[in-house]
Amino acid sequence: MTDLELARIAAGAVTLHDARRKVRRTVELEPFEIGVYPVTQAQLGDLLGIAAESPRRPAVEVTWMRAIRFCNAASEWEGLDPAYRVDGDEVAWQVDADGFRLPTEAEWEFACRAGSTGAQYGPLAEVAWTSADGLTAPAEVGGRMPNLNGLFDTLGNVWEWCWDLLDPARYRDYRVFRGGGYADDAHSVRASTRRGGGPTMAYEDVGFRVARGGFDTADAAQGWSAQQDAERADIDGPLPPGWTPLR
Repeated sequence: MTDLELARIAAGAVTLHDARRKVRRTVELEPFEIGVYPVTQAQLGDLLGIAAESPRRPAVEVTWMRAIRFCNAASEWEGLDPAYRVDGDEVAWQVDADGFRLPTEAEWEFACRAGSTGAQYGPLAEVAWTSADGLTAPAEVGGRMPNLNGLFDTLGNVWEWCWDLLDPARYRDYRVFRGGGYADDAHSVRASTRRGGGPTMAYEDVGFRVARGGFDTADAAQGWSAQQDAERADIDGPLPPGWTPLR
């Protein structure tokens, strides 16, 4: 399999913003590793037997579930403990496993920011592929400048799946993706922008990058916990039109 190049991210803290709930929270993070690049078509193809039309472009039209399966397959290939237990459409993160996995939202934003506090870690024309470039498909990875963590394309090019639920009270099982894509303007290509989709949905501008790091906990790590998911899904009183709560 084509190697998955990872960068080690030191411990630190990041403040996350939930705009709908008007909540800010600061997350303390332990050290972890994250992909230097988004997973490419070649890497996805090597492991899952999918033809790569453009080997160095990010893999897109990859559902969250397929990203989960890729992580487990990569772990098994490398002799690591798979991070996920998959039972049909149900996925549980085995937090103490040392295998490949998706980053949590907190890990993703912390790694993306690389110490910066603004909306972007550098001028977009230098660090990201956006709508200003007039692309009709993702660019090859690594074509713009990296951030100070040595990560390429965390902003622009393709959105990237994370582990976390987007907003379980409103969107049920939708999962977060981050970073903005090649067709997005500057307002969307920011370190703090949150969007998401269903775990079996595929999009032409959404891919993923892998992370690694096991933790001596259960059902909670790196800014995520199953208990918080349940609390966020719990809504008292009548629901606004169009909301489908997670039960």
